[in-house]
Amino acid sequence: MSKRVLTTESGAPVADNQNSASAGVGGPLLLQDQHLLEKLARFNRERIPERVVHARGSGAYGHFTVTDDVSDLTSAAFLNTVGKRTELFTRFSTVADNLGGADAVRDPRGFAVKFYTEEGNYDLVGNNTPVFFIKDPLKFPDFIHSQKRDPFTGKQEPNNVWDFWAHAPEATHQVTWLMGDRGIPASYRHMNGYGSHTYQWTNAAGDAFFVKYHFKTNQGIRSLSAEQGQELAGKDANSHQTDLLQAIERGVHPSWTLYVQVMPAAEADGYRFNPFDLTKVWPHADYPLRRVGRLVLDRNPDNVFAEVEQAAFSPNNFVPGIGPSPDKMLQGRLFAYADAHRYRLGVNHTQLAVNAPRATTADNYGRDGLMAANAQPRGEKNYEPNSYGGPAETGTPLSAPLAVHGHTGTHEAPAHSKDDHFFQAGELYRLMSEEERARLVANIAGGLSQVSREDVIEKNLAHFHAADPEYGKRVEAAVQALREG
Repeated sequence: MSKRVLTTESGAPVADNQNSASAGVGGPLLLQDQHLLEKLARFNRERIPERVVHARGSGAYGHFTVTDDVSDLTSAAFLNTVGKRTELFTRFSTVADNLGGADAVRDPRGFAVKFYTEEGNYDLVGNNTPVFFIKDPLKFPDFIHSQKRDPFTGKQEPNNVWDFWAHAPEATHQVTWLMGDRGIPASYRHMNGYGSHTYQWTNAAGDAFFVKYHFKTNQGIRSLSAEQGQELAGKDANSHQTDLLQAIERGVHPSWTLYVQVMPAAEADGYRFNPFDLTKVWPHADYPLRRVGRLVLDRNPDNVFAEVEQAAFSPNNFVPGIGPSPDKMLQGRLFAYADAHRYRLGVNHTQLAVNAPRATTADNYGRDGLMAANAQPRGEKNYEPNSYGGPAETGTPLSAPLAVHGHTGTHEAPAHSKDDHFFQAGELYRLMSEEERARLVANIAGGLSQVSREDVIEKNLAHFHAADPEYGKRVEAAVQALREG
């Protein structure tokens, strides 16, 4: 039987389905990568009308107050003065299930924040874990397909979930997070949030830094066991929504303290692993947390559909002093999120109240389209440059330029001295107490033992063995016991 060839929508053969084309080995991704753009654009249009991921969500309004001076790191106006307060909207969500799913399930949680700054809206789209399953956006549609409901059975299938992970050794770190104690938060109030990606901050002098965001919950971390999650999901599928709504209504306003890790840009190339790899964390011993401010949620939306379902977060909504890094997953999301919103909500979704700027006014030459509401005065020109006083460019970039080098094409990640897929998963395992390790092993075995293919089980076991020999042996024994029982 001849081997089937993977092709594009037009039938052209795909040479590399694991690595996006970039400008040099470690550079940003290229718009000319037709396979990547086609794959992401098609993926964004697979569901009507709910979000293809993060469909089930809750949201609230609040504010962010700067508590510590970070003007040496960024020129962003909303961060430039201690005591400065910025209004915001935050949306929490599960990832894999649809709108009808339950809140208390084992799944990463979305943690998205829209800051309504005086320089425009700044969107930070993160999760409740500091890492992710993959590090190249070309693999994202395939990953989500494996975690979503199977087209034939209509439910999530362990065969699909673990088969993808068997072919994605880089997922081992995030799988260890997901199957550990924090895999089912007790509520949205009792979990941390992370920007996850690496971003670039630029100060007024033009000095560049790479940063990672950490929102530490001030309510304390609280999580559920698998049994507690199943019980709560059965009693109230909307448990996390109920908790957030009622807490704010009775005046118990949840809050998080924002910290950042800061890496001078010049240190990135020589770091011992790729600092832009979304499957890895930066050790705090290398880059300690630096406090920035406090996020408080104090007002519930009046209409969930208008303000939560129609909320659109795009990681390409930057403000001066903040920009992207060469993180491949971030680079892909800069396109994919905005494209998904244009499809799901329409090209004028930024005119909706929850998405529109509040501390400033959008002023550009975008016109017309479905549901256009921004009528311009009679005679207003719709092109630039013009001689009639319309909005004009500033000539000042939002962030420092990124140096690129090398040949275009698909590349593996740039070589660093310690870039394997497993060492941080092993470090995370060894940080756990014996009780935490036992629960982790039981959670993994409970899913992996349901897989029907022996080769898929063996490939996953090899990943855990590579992370830590004891970790692998315990998972292997637990899986065998469940399959024989």
